[in-house]
Amino acid sequence: MTSEEKSQSKPAEGVRLQKVLSQAGVASRRAAEEMIVQGRIAVNGEVVRQLGRRVDPDTAIIHVDGERVMVNNKLTHLMLNKPRGILCTMSDDRGRPCIGDYLRKRDGKLFHVGRLDADTEGLLLITNDGELAHRLMHPSYRVLKTYMAEVLGPIPKNLGRQLRDGVELSDGLVKVDRFKLVDVHEGRALVELVLHEGRKRIVRRLMKQVGHPVQRLVRTAIGDVRLTNERPGAIRPLNRKEIGSLYRAVGM
Repeated sequence: MTSEEKSQSKPAEGVRLQKVLSQAGVASRRAAEEMIVQGRIAVNGEVVRQLGRRVDPDTAIIHVDGERVMVNNKLTHLMLNKPRGILCTMSDDRGRPCIGDYLRKRDGKLFHVGRLDADTEGLLLITNDGELAHRLMHPSYRVLKTYMAEVLGPIPKNLGRQLRDGVELSDGLVKVDRFKLVDVHEGRALVELVLHEGRKRIVRRLMKQVGHPVQRLVRTAIGDVRLTNERPGAIRPLNRKEIGSLYRAVGM
C-alpha cells in the first residue's frame, strides 16, 4: 500500500461540525449546515463556511452568532439556591451543613464560583470550568451581582447617590453600580444593590457602614443568570442561553 493509500484509509479525525451542533441542541443537522454556509459559526475564533469541517468536541471553542455554545459534555454548569445557614464549602471537618452536601452524588470535581457567607441566601454558581470561574470572580471583568437586602430603615433620599459615589471601608473604597429602594414596611426597607465587587461580606459591611444593617440578604443574579422560582436547596443545570451569557460576559 502506498503512503497516499494509507493516508486515505485512515479514519478522519474529529466529528463533523453540523453533528456536534445538533448534539449540543443548537439546531437539526440540516439547519446547522445552513448556519455554517451562512457564516454564523466560528470555531476557535475562525468563521467556518465549509460543511466538511471536523472538530474535537472536548477542545473546540464554538460560537454561534457570537455566543459560546457548550459542546463539551464534560463541562458542568449548575445553579444552587443556597439556603440560609449553609456553609459555602465542599466539606466541613466539624460536620456542619455545607454546599458539598448537595453535590455528593454528582460526578467530577466541582467547585463554587465565589462565596456567600452562611447567613446569606441565594444564587451560587457551580462548575468544573476553572477559567470561567476565575474570570467570573475577578473584579476586572466587572460581572455584576445583584442582591436583595432587607435593612433597617428609614432610607434617606440621598442613600443611592452616596453608595454610587463610594463608601470607604477598612479595605478600601467600594461603589455600587446600581441601587433601588423596592419596598418599605414597619421600619424596615427592601433594597436592591447591584455591584461587581466580590470582597468578603461586602454588602453587609457596606450597609452597616452607612447606618442600615442588613437583616436578611439574598443574591438573586450573577450577570444575566437569575434565580426564578427555585426553592432553597434546589439545584438545576444552566440552560444554553445562560451558559452563553456567562462566557460572553468574561470574553470567552
